[in-house]
Amino acid sequence: MPATTADTLSLVNRSVTVAPLVLLSVADHYGRTAKGTRKRVVGVLLGENSGDNVRVSNSFAVPFEEDEKDPSVWFLDHNFVESMRDMFKKINAREKLVGWYHSGPKLRASDLEINELFKKYTPNPLLVIVDVQPKEVGVPTDAYFAVDEIKDDGTTTSRTFVHTPSIIEAEEAEEIGVEHLLRDIRDVAVGTLSTRITSQLQSLQGLHLRLRDIGQYLQKVLDKELPVNHAILGNLQDVFNLLPNLSTPPATQKISGQEPQIENSELARAMSVKTNDQLMAIYISSLIRAITAFHDLIENKIQNRQQQEESDSKREQENAGKGDKDAKKAGSANGELKEEQDSSDKSKKN
Repeated sequence: MPATTADTLSLVNRSVTVAPLVLLSVADHYGRTAKGTRKRVVGVLLGENSGDNVRVSNSFAVPFEEDEKDPSVWFLDHNFVESMRDMFKKINAREKLVGWYHSGPKLRASDLEINELFKKYTPNPLLVIVDVQPKEVGVPTDAYFAVDEIKDDGTTTSRTFVHTPSIIEAEEAEEIGVEHLLRDIRDVAVGTLSTRITSQLQSLQGLHLRLRDIGQYLQKVLDKELPVNHAILGNLQDVFNLLPNLSTPPATQKISGQEPQIENSELARAMSVKTNDQLMAIYISSLIRAITAFHDLIENKIQNRQQQEESDSKREQENAGKGDKDAKKAGSANGELKEEQDSSDKSKKN
C-alpha cells in the first residue's frame, strides 16, 4: 500500500536520538573488522519507538558480506540477528529492535533490499548511517526511513529513503562515561575560554555546511535537476519563520543641503556593540595569557641559570678543597721523610 503524504510528513518530522554508546560500538566494530578497507559494517539498533521519537540506546554487530563489484550480491546472517535479539530481550525487555546501521558513508543500492529484510522484525525499520571517519564538522549520523514515493506523473510508485533529523543525546551516566574517555584527550593547558571559542567555531562551521547543502539543493530544484518536494520546502519554511528579524526598517535622517542618510537600527547597533565588547574581552584575555606565559618562561630561564651557577660554584669549591687536602698530605709526607733521614744520619754519626 503506498504511503500517503501525511505518513511521509510524519516520518520526516520524527526525531531520532542516538546514544554515545552506539557510536562507540559502531566505531569499535569498524576498527576490528573493516579498518583500512573499503568494506562497510552492518549491525542492529535497539531502543524505544514512541511514534514521535525514536531513542536508539544500544546496538550489536551482525556478520555481513557483499560483493564490491556487484552491489546486488550480499549476505546477512538473519539467524544471528534472531538469536541475539532473543538474548537482549532477556537482559532488557524495553530495548526492542528499531532498525539497523551501517558505516556508509553514503546510501548504497542494496540498502532498500536490506531494509526489507529488517521489516520482518519491525514494521518501519530505521536506518542510521554512522560516519566512522568524518571529514567535516557536524553530527556523524544520518537517519532514514523507507517510504513509497508517489510521483506526480501518475506512474508506479517506487521505494525510497527519506531523511529525518537525528541528534546525539546522552543520559547522566553516559555523560560521565564519555567525559572519562575524553579526559585524556583534552589539553589541560588550554583554558576554558579557548575551549568555548573552539566549540562555537565548530558549531558555526557545521551550520555553514548545512546551509551550503540547503543552497545546493534549492539551486538544483531551480535548475529542474531534482523534483519539487513539498515536505522539504515546508521544513525550510518553518526554519525561515523561526529566524529573528534583524532587518528592521531603518530611520532616515534629513540634513539640510544633503541627501537623506540612513541610520542604523537600534537592534543592529546593539548587536554590533555587544559583539565588539565580547571580541575586546577575548583579545585582552589572549594578551594576558600570552604575557603570563612569557613571564613564566623568563622566570624559568632565570631559575635554571641560577641553579647552573650555584652548581658550578659548588663544584669549584669542592675542587679547591680537594687541592688543599692533597697539598697538606704531600707536606706531611715530606716532613716524615725528612725526620726519617735526620734520624738515620744521627744513628750513623753515633
